[in-house]
Parts: sequence; C-alpha cells; structure tokens
Amino acid sequence: MTEKAKTLVTQTDASAAQESAPPPVRQRREVTSTELFGDSREINIRHADEIYTLRRTNKGKLILTK
Repeated sequence: MTEKAKTLVTQTDASAAQESAPPPVRQRREVTSTELFGDSREINIRHADEIYTLRRTNKGKLILTK
C-alpha cells in the first residue's frame, strides 16, 4: 500500500470514528438555594421578558410564580 493510500485509509477511519462518536455530555450547572437566596426569602428571575418570583417557604419548599 502506498503512503498516499495509507493516509487516505487513516483519514477515512478517523472520519468514521468522529461520525459514530456520541455527542459530548453537557453537565448541568448546580447552584445551592443559599447561593441564590442569600438572606432573602424571595428572588426575581427574568426569563423571556417576563419576571418570575421564586419564594422559599417556612417549611423549606420552593414556589415559583409568574
């Protein structure tokens, strides 16, 4: 096999491996409620030009309202 043929086979094998490889896994960002709230019981979240309120209840539950 010529060097040119070997290079072509190697490139073809690499291309096939890239096509069959699964997409990279994106890790979700994790934030603690303490980081979000600090000393507050409520925070406002802006999403798609809307304001949502995330509230922490006395029992430690979270309530999201529009």
